[in-house]
Amino acid sequence: MTCDRLVCANCAGPVSEGRCSVCRAHRARLHQEGGPFATLTPAAMIGLLLTLIAVAVLAQRVATA
Repeated sequence: MTCDRLVCANCAGPVSEGRCSVCRAHRARLHQEGGPFATLTPAAMIGLLLTLIAVAVLAQRVATA
């Protein structure tokens, strides 16, 4: 998850700007929780999934030929 579209309940500003201490703390927590797919956008994840499916189909066709 990214903090690009999150709105702070404390200051009503975007969390990505870090206007108050609550924004900054939440932004830091989101960046610490990042895993291998944390920085991928949904479009990139869909592209990765489609590529994986294409490779699997190609491997299956090569194995049966």
